[in-house]
Amino acid sequence: MYKIAKEQLPSLFAAIAGRMDLYMPLRKNGQVNYGIWSQEAETALDALNTVKSPKDFFFPQSENLYTCYREGKKISITPEELADAPFAIFGIRGCDVKGIEVLDKVFLADPVDKFYEARRNHGVLISMACHEPEETCFCKVFGVEAQNPAGDVTTWIVDDTLYWRANTDKGENLTADLAAQALLVPADEAGEAAVEAEQASVAAIVEKLPYSGISLETFKNTEMLELFNSPKWEEMYKACLACGTCTFICPTCQCYDIRDYNTGNGIQRFRCWDSCMYSDFTLMAHGNIRNSQKERFRQRFMHKLVYFPENNDGMFSCVGCGRCVSKCPSSLNIVKVIKSLGVSEDV
Repeated sequence: MYKIAKEQLPSLFAAIAGRMDLYMPLRKNGQVNYGIWSQEAETALDALNTVKSPKDFFFPQSENLYTCYREGKKISITPEELADAPFAIFGIRGCDVKGIEVLDKVFLADPVDKFYEARRNHGVLISMACHEPEETCFCKVFGVEAQNPAGDVTTWIVDDTLYWRANTDKGENLTADLAAQALLVPADEAGEAAVEAEQASVAAIVEKLPYSGISLETFKNTEMLELFNSPKWEEMYKACLACGTCTFICPTCQCYDIRDYNTGNGIQRFRCWDSCMYSDFTLMAHGNIRNSQKERFRQRFMHKLVYFPENNDGMFSCVGCGRCVSKCPSSLNIVKVIKSLGVSEDV
């Protein structure tokens, strides 16, 4: 384990940015989102979560796939180049690292998504442990350790010091370079004890959060059709506005649409995020297979809690980040669905 004084973090960031593009939570116009670091940027490492998750770095909200040109009877196709430059994302919370692991299950399974794979190969995840999780957090339910997140590198801020631990080859390579510049120095036993105390403190906070005790046993032990046909869906969906906010801020939602855009001298084929909460999501030539908002609402949560784990060794497609809890305009979120289908407790 290594360490660096908080007051020296700008020098650390400058050194990383000298090697590759560096992104981190930045405060702008009253909101915190990931952006490229610069000396002038207002960093927001104290913010628990960004508005949007970092999945954008690997699965962009919109991206071109290829462009078609026609000249007379001749048609040419020019594919978009794959990412080939390294970049680092600093300050990712444990829930969002887990969200990227969920996306890996989708985009790195056969047939591998080459656009996503290239970004994953070139990206370095530098996670940061939470210091004081909020009441909307329930990552513990899904096996995420807020106090000890995964990633290529894990960091903790304790008092006036940032502690740094490399976890992968990518992390080791970056660490060696920064240590060679004397930006990172080895942590002593007192430093490691400070990190352990911080981890214990955060774990104690997590245990007391209102949603940390939610049980997923219903989704592990109940037949799929029984959950699908539950009469509780009829009541739950009615507050849903079908706005799609939950899907666009979610770190694990992976649905997309593919469209063509006429540039005037060619056709650009691009893909963009889509939402299963929209009425035209399943619209096909023959019609729509989900004609009611109840069916669309049910699909979203059945996928996260039943279908996805059924096909991915028990991994749920929710990481407990709490974004949907805090952002849903109708206060209708996955916590309410879990509790409604799982236990009789009021939410």
